[in-house]
Amino acid sequence: LVVPWCWRCSPCRGGAGCPSSPPPLPAGQVRAAFLRFFQECHGHCRLPSAPVRPRGDPRLLFVNAGMNQFKPIFLGTVHPRSELAQHRRVVNSQKCVRAGGKHNDLEDVGRDTYHHTFFEMLGNWSFGDYFKEEACSMAWELLTGVYEIPRDRLYVTYFGGDSSLRLSADEECRDIWLRLGVPASHVLPFPLKDNFWEMGDTGPCGPCTEIHYDHVGGGRNAAALVNQGSPDVVEIWNLVFMQYNREAEGHLLPLPQHHVDTGMGLERLVTVLQNKRSNYDTDLFTPLLDAIHKGCGGPRYQGLVGDADVGRVNMAYRVVADHVRTLCVCIADGIYPGFCGAELVLRRILRRAVRFCSEVLHASPGLLASLVPTVVEVLWPTLLLILEQIMNIINENEAAFLSSLERGRRIIERTVQQMEPSTNFPAEVAWSLYGNLGFPLDLIDLMLEEKGISLDSVAFNKLALEDAKRKAGGLQAGQQEDTNTCLDMHSLSQLRSNNVPATDDSPKYAYRHGQHRQYEFSPCQATVLVLYRNQSLQKEVGAGQRCGVILDRTNFYAEQGGQASDQGYMIRLGQQDVLFPVESVRLCGGYVIHEVTAVETLRAGDQVQLFVDEAQRLACMTNHTATHLLNFALRCVLGDKTEQRGSHVTAERLRFDFDTKSPVTVEQLQQVEKVVQDMIKRNEIVHMAEVPLTLARTVRGLRALDEGYPDPVRIVSLGVPVESVLTRDSEAAMQTSVELCCGTHLLQTGAIEDLAIISEHQLVKGISRVIAVTGRQAKEAREVGQCLAMEVASVSLRMKQRSTSIPEVQNLSKEVGQLTKVVASTAVPQWQRKELQTILKALQRTANTAIKKLELQQAEVKAQSLLAKHCNQPVIIDTIPAESSSILMKVVNQLCDKSPGTSVLLLSPQASGEVLCACQVSKNCLPVFSAADWAVAVCTQMEGKAGGSPIVAKGSGNAKGMQGALTTALEFAQSKL
Repeated sequence: LVVPWCWRCSPCRGGAGCPSSPPPLPAGQVRAAFLRFFQECHGHCRLPSAPVRPRGDPRLLFVNAGMNQFKPIFLGTVHPRSELAQHRRVVNSQKCVRAGGKHNDLEDVGRDTYHHTFFEMLGNWSFGDYFKEEACSMAWELLTGVYEIPRDRLYVTYFGGDSSLRLSADEECRDIWLRLGVPASHVLPFPLKDNFWEMGDTGPCGPCTEIHYDHVGGGRNAAALVNQGSPDVVEIWNLVFMQYNREAEGHLLPLPQHHVDTGMGLERLVTVLQNKRSNYDTDLFTPLLDAIHKGCGGPRYQGLVGDADVGRVNMAYRVVADHVRTLCVCIADGIYPGFCGAELVLRRILRRAVRFCSEVLHASPGLLASLVPTVVEVLWPTLLLILEQIMNIINENEAAFLSSLERGRRIIERTVQQMEPSTNFPAEVAWSLYGNLGFPLDLIDLMLEEKGISLDSVAFNKLALEDAKRKAGGLQAGQQEDTNTCLDMHSLSQLRSNNVPATDDSPKYAYRHGQHRQYEFSPCQATVLVLYRNQSLQKEVGAGQRCGVILDRTNFYAEQGGQASDQGYMIRLGQQDVLFPVESVRLCGGYVIHEVTAVETLRAGDQVQLFVDEAQRLACMTNHTATHLLNFALRCVLGDKTEQRGSHVTAERLRFDFDTKSPVTVEQLQQVEKVVQDMIKRNEIVHMAEVPLTLARTVRGLRALDEGYPDPVRIVSLGVPVESVLTRDSEAAMQTSVELCCGTHLLQTGAIEDLAIISEHQLVKGISRVIAVTGRQAKEAREVGQCLAMEVASVSLRMKQRSTSIPEVQNLSKEVGQLTKVVASTAVPQWQRKELQTILKALQRTANTAIKKLELQQAEVKAQSLLAKHCNQPVIIDTIPAESSSILMKVVNQLCDKSPGTSVLLLSPQASGEVLCACQVSKNCLPVFSAADWAVAVCTQMEGKAGGSPIVAKGSGNAKGMQGALTTALEFAQSKL
């Protein structure tokens, strides 16, 4: 091998008295050398890192391994016409986050010198190309020939077999290493848990071989330390040989095609090559640690751990350095701190970093965001374009967290004050603090410990378990639906080995305008190729059984690209009266699977006629075209940098997620609707054409989505022919909506008729979601909005008349409350909803102020009367008519204000038979005389309840005991005075 890189590594790693050697290789060059080695010397295709937000895998919070983006290949579900399906050898450096879910290193970060929430995984893959011999040979060549790592420092492990699975030792792998010159004492067998890799409980798996590095060296034999958790001997590279598939029952079946998946952490490799013992001592972290020191002004980072790290200062350095890298990468890839899923995990990462900044490093707010430029400089200078956005998001979330901490402390203080002595802190309050405010659980424990109080851990853990079950239950329920429409990899392989052709679904685009401008969908005749039931391919399915039907061609649209699948039915030729309902349609590995309940026996070879539910299809087409208009309108109004984050189209409505720097205003919502309506009125032609993917990517202004498009790809352009937007340097695509899209669309925009945005809210900071309806539903939403606007105007007019009757104003207040609920829950234009909610909020304040003012006036009259009746008495006990508990309490308050040394208890019988009670004790009588105890004694006499503070209290009871209650009130007061 002629190595084209002008650097060499020192063979004296870590040895005392090593001769002088060249400066260590920078991390960026280590990464580049890996990529160039596989690309230039071994013909691998170099792919960019996928975003850390997983695509098409709802069970995964973050991309946590290099193989995530290649799972469709391993599972056999990749579309045969996609770019991904064409790859045989691939190399890349993948951004990975391990925090939350199965692989969760969050709480370990900072405690040692090698755990991270974010890291880079260097990897090379073979998809049905080379296997063990070539993979091991290339790995050894790179480590010892290019990086020049001393061979005596390296140890390799292989799978030692497993009798329970009837798997013999991987002697093939062992022999390969021996032929490469690895000493037999450095080739070590290990059991299933160490050297057998599995994607999950089911799916592709196989034996692996790991390469370990001895940091100490010096000619010693460190074989006994391999896989023993020693910091001196660490794994640096894992080569996985995927040759089996784990079935649901637990047994293993050979894969139809063998794959290689390797992964080597950049951080660990750089540690080895830069002759360090800690990842944090490499140039991936030292600039960050220096920036932290400069920002907080405390002691420098010394690399201490455990008891030696007094005050956890060094741990704080590691936590902050690691977490700010994770924050930058995630925010750049569209994951913002939020309240569920990956967003919630990122929120916890940010808040953990903020706590270490403020509580351990004693840094001022803003330190975390100030580190972003250093992260960008060290890792990805390309993030410079959004550096300010990342910093703003971190600063805003830090400020919100510090505010939440203060609020949480107040809630804990108030709860402790109200608790009975010798009781546990209520789990419900702790769970609310933890879940709603993001208050760290360890901080709750610490604050309670300072007060000598314990958390009700049993009840808290029960709440946590219920929450986990609720979240897990949704996933499991969803997984049960795929048994007949998601082909397993063995069935996919069998279809291909039997030369069953991929489904021709081009007839789904076969529709046109009829004579009267109505849509006409062309009929489609097809042949049943095979049936799929209970994860096996079948030739026949009996009556009453649900199954997947694979045809040679179909006009049904399979769920993809955010558009819901078609529904409809199929009939056998010659049997017009027997309908086989099609409930859903899925695309899997190029095959379209129709989920059908067989009403009669259905067989492979049957000829069928397909009938799409035209009304449902047309509604989906309308909403999908409207989604493209909405996307274009949002970019027009909010700016070109507004990017789509997701969408979903059904027959009923459309949902669209996009990033935005600030909440969308009423005026912006109105402008967006206007842009859409103008395009609808122009009745633009919707141009659609299939073009090569490489050509499509040259279109100016075409938004880049991380999606696996087939090749050729379909372009949808509104008002401008596709050939025009493909013209070199054409500006046409910048002036209209042009998108890559496999969905079904209208032929002209006029059929949308209208679009109304009926909901808009922020999912997380920086990402908004809108829901919109079209056509008749949009018209109805506007009509309902007008009706509600008239009702709000009517209430507003009556409120201005300033009634002097408390019941009248209370009724108006109730009406405002009811209207507020209706406006919040009814489908109306969102801009109008916001306007009405603003008006209603002001009306509610006006009503509350009016009621309070009228009650004070009434209370003052009653108080004057009682003062005249009980002149200069230390205790006033009496009954008065009062319309509410609020008025009764105001009378008590005014009496005490006007006669400061007097204690007052008043009862007020109601028409319902209930008696209201309110009391206040003079501060001069505390602590002997308690208002709460007084009210409890009186209300207990009336078979009721009461509560309050030592100064004021209220309650209620039954009118039958009122006379006895008055006597009790007097006796209680006399006993305390």
